[in-house]
Amino acid sequence: MRSASTSVLTGLLYTLGLVLIGALLATFLLSFTNLRESSLPYFTYVINIIGLLIGGYVTGRRCGGKGWYYGGLTGLTYFILVLLIGFLGFDAPMQWGTLLFLVGAFALAGLGGILGVNSINTSHKPKGIKPRR
Repeated sequence: MRSASTSVLTGLLYTLGLVLIGALLATFLLSFTNLRESSLPYFTYVINIIGLLIGGYVTGRRCGGKGWYYGGLTGLTYFILVLLIGFLGFDAPMQWGTLLFLVGAFALAGLGGILGVNSINTSHKPKGIKPRR
């Protein structure tokens, strides 16, 4: 079991890496295929969902417990980072969609954390012991 801060940071780095790779993939698809820019929001949603789930999964797996909490912290940290970039870099205003993004990021990364904790618990069960009836 590792410390929570390094686990959350590792999950955040996984999330950011996957979002960066997904953004590059979407850029190549828009450049070299017949896809329109109107389909870009769907790519953005899918890329963020996958990144948050996997980042939360990594965090939960590394922490070994409280996956929803530490995965949710990963989502919250990602939300704050995206909010700061949008607000400071692009002067994006606060809207109701921002609050929805916060709830979604926390929930998705929390779900990933739950899956990560459960994956480590099921893979380390002792063999040869039968459950009681």
